Amino acid sequence: MATECPKGRNRKQSDEDMVNLIDNVEQKDDLKYNRRAFLKTAVGASMALGLSTVPFSVRAMIGLAEPDHDRVEIIRLDQLPKGESVTFHYPTENDPALLIHTVEGKLVAYNSACTHLMCPVFYQKEKDVLLCPCHKGYFDVNDGHPVAGPPQRELPLIEIEVDRGVVYAVGRQYRHG
Repeated sequence: MATECPKGRNRKQSDEDMVNLIDNVEQKDDLKYNRRAFLKTAVGASMALGLSTVPFSVRAMIGLAEPDHDRVEIIRLDQLPKGESVTFHYPTENDPALLIHTVEGKLVAYNSACTHLMCPVFYQKEKDVLLCPCHKGYFDVNDGHPVAGPPQRELPLIEIEVDRGVVYAVGRQYRHG
C-alpha cells in the first residue's frame, strides 16, 4: 500500500495549486524585462555611443583636432644668451612654458609643468637638463623625454620660429612615445 506524502512528488495537484504557480508572474513585466529586451537596449546604446564619436573622428582625420594657436612673441634672440632660459605662457596665461637656448645654440621650448605631478620644471645649465625639483625628475633638454625620476611621459613641445631676430611660439604638440 502506497502512502501519499502531502508535500511529495507523487501528490495529486489541484486547480488551486496551479493558480498559485502563476500568481507571481506578470506578463507585462515578463515581456518588458526579458533577455531579448536587454540585448536590444544594449545593442542600441552601443550603436548610439559609437555613432556619437563619428564627428570627432572625422575632425581628427581632416586635421582639425588641435585648434590653431596665435603666434605669441616670447623674446628677442639677442636677449637670450646660450645656456639660458626664459619663462613665458603659451597658449594661454594658465600654461607656463620654458624657452631654452642650449649651450650648443639650439632653441627648444616645452610646457614647464612636469608630467608627473605638474610641478614647475627648470633648466639646469651645468648638466644641460630640465629638472623637476619636487621629485627629482629629469628631462632631456633636446627632446623633452624623461631620463630619470618618476615622470613617465615627455613634456609637451612648444613649436617656435625665429623671425627677424624675435622668437615666437606658434603651436604645441602632445607627443606620446
